[in-house]
Amino acid sequence: MKARKGRVVFHIDMNSFYASVEAVHDPSLRGKPLAIAGNPEERKGIVVTSSYEARAKGVKTTMQVWEALRKCPELIIRPPNFQRYRAASLEMFRLLEEYSPLVEPVSIDEGYMDMTDVFRNGAGAEIAGELQEKMKRDLGLPCSIGIAPNKFLAKMASDMKKPMGITILRKRELDTKLWPLAIGEMHGVGEKTAEKMKSLSIETIGDLAGSDMQMIEGVFGVRGRKLHERANGHDLREVDPESVNVFKSIGNSVTLPSDTRNDEKIASTLKSLSASVARRMKKKEVCSSNIQITIRYKNRKTITRSRQLTNPLTEEEEIFKEAYFLFNKYWNEEPVRLLGITSLDVTPLKEAYKQLDLFTYKEEEKQAKLSETMEKLKGQFGEEIFNIKKTKTQKEEKKDVRKGTSLDKDFLFEYWGQKRKHSQDHD
Repeated sequence: MKARKGRVVFHIDMNSFYASVEAVHDPSLRGKPLAIAGNPEERKGIVVTSSYEARAKGVKTTMQVWEALRKCPELIIRPPNFQRYRAASLEMFRLLEEYSPLVEPVSIDEGYMDMTDVFRNGAGAEIAGELQEKMKRDLGLPCSIGIAPNKFLAKMASDMKKPMGITILRKRELDTKLWPLAIGEMHGVGEKTAEKMKSLSIETIGDLAGSDMQMIEGVFGVRGRKLHERANGHDLREVDPESVNVFKSIGNSVTLPSDTRNDEKIASTLKSLSASVARRMKKKEVCSSNIQITIRYKNRKTITRSRQLTNPLTEEEEIFKEAYFLFNKYWNEEPVRLLGITSLDVTPLKEAYKQLDLFTYKEEEKQAKLSETMEKLKGQFGEEIFNIKKTKTQKEEKKDVRKGTSLDKDFLFEYWGQKRKHSQDHD
């Protein structure tokens, strides 16, 4: 689809979102070094995000809690409250929709707005300032806003001034504002890609923009061509509010409390992961025809292996069976540090087609009815109704697995569901 000329795109990036939400909930935290982190006694005790006061003392995301405390002894640590963050994010997006019907959430704390049709006499900065002030006044949440003619440049602009920044990035300013930036600062360029770019003498975004596109595409494929185009300020992607309803995979992973070769422990973890993935698939009303397993070893080497299936699946036991098969086939018997299961190629149930022969369809029908009944009972009486024999350790593992859920993907689905319900209520 050809993009409209003269578009005006805002990228809204919430500043230190989790920490900001906690400060709204507890005003005594305002202005203090704050970190959101897991249990410091476990491996998951890493900093998820931190306030700007903490960052000024050297506290960084993914830093171990003990290291963060060494750099900032007065650091306040709070555990994450994802329900609180989801609620705040939904309020944030509702506020954005007051300014434009074209709002595209891309994660729990950022999104795009197409402001072309509401752009008043070129007063982009004034509108952004009004929106920013309203966000801070009504929700207590700071944000940075990038304004540009397309999504990529708007994203880059929002990163240029934090916190509470407003940056306009025009195509005629690329040579002074964008191109001098290090290649690693470019959106879409990860650490490994940046290293490979540097091996080609591409140190800055400007170097990439001026490089030979055929050479870049030859090394990095189609993705390289897109990066080259965006370095030159080209991005035809529309701001699409319905994109939040598009997802291709549902996965979950968990870091084990200790490295293990124990088959019982591994099987138990895979069962918990399978249950989590199955629940999320049912919530989204999808099935999968491709199961992938992730194994990370003690030395941090990580492998992913998948298996294409003849028939799509949705049930916990089916997912576990496939995942356990893949694990036993590809495990090198070294201690396992992390396990993950992902359902790939997900398809809405109503669109899925499954060939059932005369010998299986009755069993399939019976299994579907049983699963539906079990889900209703779980919804009424809780997950533990079928888990009476579980030990305390297994329950704790299940809790850990839920913490490993992809929060952004779940939030986007929740956002879409609430938006659709709101639309239906007002029809």
